[in-house]
Amino acid sequence: MSASEGRGRRADAVRNRRLALEAATALLAEPGAALTVEAIANKAGLGAGTVVRAFGGKDALLDAAVSGLLEPVARRGRDLLNETSPEQALRTFLAELIAFQSAHHAISDQFGGLNLPATTALRAELVRVVEEMVTGARQDSAIRTDIDPATTTVLIGELAYAVARSRPASRQLTDAFITVLMDGLRPRPPA
Repeated sequence: MSASEGRGRRADAVRNRRLALEAATALLAEPGAALTVEAIANKAGLGAGTVVRAFGGKDALLDAAVSGLLEPVARRGRDLLNETSPEQALRTFLAELIAFQSAHHAISDQFGGLNLPATTALRAELVRVVEEMVTGARQDSAIRTDIDPATTTVLIGELAYAVARSRPASRQLTDAFITVLMDGLRPRPPA
C-alpha cells in the first residue's frame, strides 16, 4: 500500500466517523427514533460494519454523541453560576435544561445498561451544577433550608424531566413549572 492510499483510507475513516456521529446526534433529536447501529448507519449512508469500525461499537458511538450534546449544557450551567446569583442561575438553567431534554428525548429513553462513561460523567456534572445552585440559593436565603439540598436537587431534576416529557413542549408550561417550583422553595416566614 502506498502512502497516499494510507492517507486516503485514514481520510475515509475520519469521514465515516464524522458521518456516524452526525447521524447518531440527529437521531437523538427524533422522538421515538431507534438508536440501533442499523438506524445510525442508514441515516449516515454507511454500512453497519463501517459504523461499528468507526467507533468500536454502539456504546462508544452513543457515548460520543450524547457527551457532545451534554458538554455545552454543563458548561452553560457553570457559566450561569459565575455570571449571576444562584437563584437566577437555577431559574435560567432549569428553563434551558427543560428545553434541551424536550428536544432530546432519546438521551434518557434508550440508554439503560449501556456503557457510556463520558455521558455518565457529564450527567454527574449537571447534578453537581444544580446542587451548587441550590446550595448557593440556600446560603443567600433565596430558597428554604428545611429540605436537604440533595433531596431538593432530585426533586428539581425529576420534575423538570416530567415537564420536558409533556407534549406538546411549551414555554408556558416551563415558565409555570419554574414559578411554582421556586415559590414552593421560598423560605417559610417564621411562625
